[in-house]
Amino acid sequence: MRILVIGATGTIGREVVQVFAAANEVVAVTRNSSPLSVDLGDPASIRAMYTKLGRVDAVVSAAGATASRKPLAKLGDEDFAYSIANKLMGQVNLVRYGIEHVADGGSFTLTSGVLGRQPMPGSETISLVNLGLEGFARAAALDLPRGLRVNVVSPPWVEETLKAYGMTGIPGLPASVVARAYARAVSTGASGTVIEPE
Repeated sequence: MRILVIGATGTIGREVVQVFAAANEVVAVTRNSSPLSVDLGDPASIRAMYTKLGRVDAVVSAAGATASRKPLAKLGDEDFAYSIANKLMGQVNLVRYGIEHVADGGSFTLTSGVLGRQPMPGSETISLVNLGLEGFARAAALDLPRGLRVNVVSPPWVEETLKAYGMTGIPGLPASVVARAYARAVSTGASGTVIEPE
């Protein structure tokens, strides 16, 4: 299969690339990669990426959480707009603009996250977009043509991220384990599902 992986150099994305690379052609893309790059917050950038990319069998978004994290009283309109434009609409647009570029029976895999179901103080924008993505995938699965599928991976806290931010006392999974859930999302015949790594 030819698989597009967006966010290919992130903590999870690097492991996702490794999972697929052994038996597939992986097209690894980031905001700054060359010759192909994408800015999920810019619809024109997503369209341009697909135009240059050509046909793929699967699109996997493992891009980092670009959403604002502040206490509710300090969140402004621009914080919500940024989070919605990047993590939510960026991934929604990967599906919308990618339909004609994914082969029959192919798939889209998006990323939500643990804060959708287990919010914490300051996670309002992230919790909002995570559950919004999951709702979108469930609905889009009913409308996609040509046997196309869409699923969402909802990672828990990732051990490497917890360590990098000095967050102790929170259980997490290694990124390599989380990455296997993306492989399940691509290989499953299901659509509209939320996959929680374990």
